[in-house]
Amino acid sequence: MPGKDLEWAAAEIAENAGGLPQPGRVGEVCRDALHVTGAGLMLISGDGVQGSLCTTDPVSTLIEELQYSLGEGPCLDAYRQDQVVAEPDLSNPATSRWPAFTYAALRGGAHAVFSLPLKTGGLRLGSLDLYMDRPASLSVDQIADGIVLAGLAAGWVMAAQGATTPGALSDILTTGDFHLAVHNAAGMVSVQLGVPVREALLLLRGHAFAQGVALNTTAQDVITGRLRFG
Repeated sequence: MPGKDLEWAAAEIAENAGGLPQPGRVGEVCRDALHVTGAGLMLISGDGVQGSLCTTDPVSTLIEELQYSLGEGPCLDAYRQDQVVAEPDLSNPATSRWPAFTYAALRGGAHAVFSLPLKTGGLRLGSLDLYMDRPASLSVDQIADGIVLAGLAAGWVMAAQGATTPGALSDILTTGDFHLAVHNAAGMVSVQLGVPVREALLLLRGHAFAQGVALNTTAQDVITGRLRFG
């Protein structure tokens, strides 16, 4: 990939870090500079996925939601293993992994997925997730530039946290997002069953998977009272 693409992307992310947080722009820059179909930024902590900071299109949104809902996928592996995770052909993977994610991602239009750790220094914040709408591999240059961009995006997250008022970045995460409903539902199930919220989230995921519905659908059923646990 021409070096000018990386220079342009670095300048765009740096400019964004100097003003009001615009996570969507960071995702678009990563997508365009790396010449992939779509991109997303997922924040992850030791306790699991915190939320999707941005996505560039509906398929990217689906990819992030699936990983959040199912608890499996390339972004979680990239974060936990602290390395680039690539699957150039979901329909014919070299290694069988993420069975539920793979099936749903293919149906949604993703045919190749790549995740790079989102980290600055020794601090891991999540992952930069990329996809292609056809089977494809990333070149050595694309991977190298992707690692640089993931680091710049992590720096942007840290800068955004410092530049906003307390809670503002979390508002970006949850405004109009599926994660807010899921967190609320997990809290309600936690109270209903007297279990920790993390265990309640696992129960929600299991119920959604067993019923063959989206996690957000199950969460909305809990919030509206159509579904109770215990």
